[in-house]
Amino acid sequence: MSDILQELLRVSEKAANIARACRQQETLFQLLIQEKKDSEKNKKFAVDFKTLADVLVQEVIKQNMENKFPGLGKRIFGEESNEFTNDLGEKIIVELQSTEEETAELLSRVLNGNMLASEALAKVVHQDVDLTDPTLEAMEISIPQDILGIWVDPIDSTYQYIKGSANVKSSQGVFPSGLQCVTILIGVYDVQTGMPLMGVINQPFVSQNLTTLRWKGQCYWGLSYMGTNIHSLQSSVSKGSSSETHPENLDPEFSRPFSAVISTSEKETIKAALSRVCEGGVFSAAGAGYKSLCVVQGLVDIYIFSEDTTYKWDSCAAHAILRAMGGGIVDMKECLEKRPETGLDLPQLLYHMENRGASGVDLWANKGGLIAYRSRHRLDTFLSCLIQNLGPLKTKT
Repeated sequence: MSDILQELLRVSEKAANIARACRQQETLFQLLIQEKKDSEKNKKFAVDFKTLADVLVQEVIKQNMENKFPGLGKRIFGEESNEFTNDLGEKIIVELQSTEEETAELLSRVLNGNMLASEALAKVVHQDVDLTDPTLEAMEISIPQDILGIWVDPIDSTYQYIKGSANVKSSQGVFPSGLQCVTILIGVYDVQTGMPLMGVINQPFVSQNLTTLRWKGQCYWGLSYMGTNIHSLQSSVSKGSSSETHPENLDPEFSRPFSAVISTSEKETIKAALSRVCEGGVFSAAGAGYKSLCVVQGLVDIYIFSEDTTYKWDSCAAHAILRAMGGGIVDMKECLEKRPETGLDLPQLLYHMENRGASGVDLWANKGGLIAYRSRHRLDTFLSCLIQNLGPLKTKT
């Protein structure tokens, strides 16, 4: 349903405005950081932060979607708990109120009476945003609303958002760290099959005006449903998978070396194998959302992560966009163990089922790790090379 996707684009930009606004005033930003509870902690980081900006973004997305599409708000799921505790020990549920003044009053309770900060935030939260895409406006596609579920990661790469590095240099377009690695991720999936259908990735901090110090962002989207595949990096609707209709071996770049983006915490065995497979084209970067975006943008062929510390909200948005491009995101462990032959179905990540026996955030972890790719042809060759270079260590993921 293109009107849902259009609204997701709009709310993602509203979310990006909130993220940018919270960066403008350092004293305000310091007020926003709160520790996560043990059950909400991402075990990948020794210290993981939850920010009021995170929660505000998530609640704005939920409330706006519910207002436009009644019933959908209940099927929007995210990483963040909207419960805060202030210095007085009060527990406060952060929800968007009907007026700017009421929202400011609620936020002031979280911010211990700081009305200046609360009013500034409330103003951005209630500000109207106009972000459209002519391609989407011209498209008519009907998807039943009752099959849709939505995963939201309100501010992915929270550590980079808090650290706030603005002067990091990229390597062949890939930023290893810094505000460019921050993304807002909204992924829509089929609640019956678990397959991703629509995705929006908003990158709030792409370029900074050195005079005003204000940031501009960029938004990416994709839709893949019933044979219709369309995304923001193309100009026309394509039927079927682009990897099927446009074989990669017709591309003169088919023989070029592989490139991959990885986490700095990736296992040494994987790093060593990749350095042989990619001949030096291996880049480290922060943020699961940003690393997936690097694949979407075509900066790298592959994003690979062998551990179980990414989650459904990290991967769903990019997965939908990559599906629309003829790619996908697969379970790494299954790929290495089963060695899928060329042409056979790959173990795509699914988004509708909890992990059995898990608790807290691990209920929704991508347990087998992941590999994100744009081209099935490139992936098949990459997997073959990777398995050869991993040798007997291939299943120790």
